[in-house]
Amino acid sequence: MPEYNKLVRDQIPNIISKSGKKFETRILSDKEFLTELKKKMQEELYEYYSATNHFDAIEELADLLELIATAAKTHGSSLEDVEILRKKKANERGGFDDRIFLVSVED
Repeated sequence: MPEYNKLVRDQIPNIISKSGKKFETRILSDKEFLTELKKKMQEELYEYYSATNHFDAIEELADLLELIATAAKTHGSSLEDVEILRKKKANERGGFDDRIFLVSVED
């Protein structure tokens, strides 16, 4: 039986069960969950980085957004709170719409 040892979405065990396959899962502690959540974000970010078309890129962004919402909840916050902070930072420092690439700054 192949081992995955990774965080999966809540409905994945049901999907596997409906396929008739046997599987093993366990519930993570808070500390383990945060570690695995960060690993999952890295995995999804890499998949976004590797996406070669807009459809795949948007799929990966949706996964990242779900992970960000879950991470915010883990830290006692919400996606709405993250969005408020995002807008505040965008107002103070701008966004990335102008595609500015900083080359150097004098010491």
